[in-house]
Amino acid sequence: MLLLDGGAGTTPEMLGHKGYAIDTMRRHGLPVPPAFCITTDVGARYLTDPESTMDAVWDDVLDGLRRLEAATARTFGRGPRPLLVSVRSGAAVSMPGMMDTVLDLGISDEVEQALGTAAFARDTRRRFIGGYRRIVADTVPDDPYLQLRAAIEAVFASWNSPRAVAYRAHHGLDDRGGTAAVVQAMVFGNLDANSGAGVVFSRNPMTGTDDEFGEWLPRGQGDDVVSGMVDVQPISALRDQQPRVYDELAVAARTLERLTCDVQEIEFTVEDGRLWLLQTRPAKRSAQAAVRLALHLRRDGLIDDAEIMRRVTPDHVQALLQPLLQPETRLAATLLARGLAASPGVVTGRAYTEVDAAVDAAERGEDVILVRNHTSPDDIHGMLVARGVVTETGGVTSHAAVVSRELGRVAVVGCGAGVVESLAGRLITVDGNEGEVRDGALELVAWSEDDTPELRELTEIAQRLSPLRGGPLIAMLSALLSNNHE
Repeated sequence: MLLLDGGAGTTPEMLGHKGYAIDTMRRHGLPVPPAFCITTDVGARYLTDPESTMDAVWDDVLDGLRRLEAATARTFGRGPRPLLVSVRSGAAVSMPGMMDTVLDLGISDEVEQALGTAAFARDTRRRFIGGYRRIVADTVPDDPYLQLRAAIEAVFASWNSPRAVAYRAHHGLDDRGGTAAVVQAMVFGNLDANSGAGVVFSRNPMTGTDDEFGEWLPRGQGDDVVSGMVDVQPISALRDQQPRVYDELAVAARTLERLTCDVQEIEFTVEDGRLWLLQTRPAKRSAQAAVRLALHLRRDGLIDDAEIMRRVTPDHVQALLQPLLQPETRLAATLLARGLAASPGVVTGRAYTEVDAAVDAAERGEDVILVRNHTSPDDIHGMLVARGVVTETGGVTSHAAVVSRELGRVAVVGCGAGVVESLAGRLITVDGNEGEVRDGALELVAWSEDDTPELRELTEIAQRLSPLRGGPLIAMLSALLSNNHE
């Protein structure tokens, strides 16, 4: 067990990406709830010898709890000031949504009575029971220590969940090892009218522009925002409702971007007007944003030319070269649904509303669009085979949006109730630039250099580097722009 107090002094490989980021934020004085980490080597041992591994680390876990109690002036498992905790997964490489998290842990009849207002206490216990039954077990023990042990075990075991295995296979990640488990003091976005939760990006991960991008949910918890199951507000709503908190969040986002030399996705909670940062990670971004953000970070002095060549891949460039939908073609086609543009591009395919059916259709060689009320981590197999994703609910920081950007899938989210039924089985064109779904297979036109001027700048940078350092990306860009001028 390592206390994440800013002095853990180890690597992401040991702490996992989440634990390492928490330790980094605390070291730099950012507002982060106290936490400790059960390391990835313990998670790996658990997979081969669960019971003896947990027995061996349990005293350390109890010591970690005592540290959290001291840091928060609260007590785990009893009043008058009860401490609740979250148990979060954290592999060395971020796998958003693929492994499990349990929130609001440590509640019992006694704790509920001591927690606060009756409405808040009931809502918090409802959330805990629902999450525990979904992730850990149908029967919820009243003993908070049994809850904690079982939740840690569930987090370790989620390393081998089908969705996590599929994610690692798609990205070519090593199946060996395991996840860390981060135990963190809870802060409550569902506490009162001055509370809420959200996700904010230090720059726009869809377009690469330097403008605000994120979402905010008053009186909610982080799981509400990323689930895509509830209506959220743009991050500008936080600026209007709590300007001091918004300004503090903006400063923190820029600080983290400078510390990490990369664009950050930050999960935060506001508890009774006080900002807390729960986690940060490099933002999953579209191909367009990957190129533009690399160039912007270079101009800001955060990365050099060689780092640009490491961050921009041939796949990013190929995605930017996909044909485009002309306005006259788009407007002439029947509009079937409109939502939020969540991952750019334009694709055509047949709408499938069930994951297994989508996988079967893709195996037959069909172009598939996955249409769901919302996506969850268990839908990853369908998202991997789909060309595009459409959802009825959720925002631009929902699971569907974030994973689509990472996978390079076109996505339109939050299209409203009834979309699944109305689109099922239809041949549709999904426009992730405009946030639209239109009828039929629409004609696209070839890319031109004027559409993406960043590619010329990227080529000039690449050509200044030696071919050995630039590799296939230099050759691709040079050939592309040479052919375009013939």
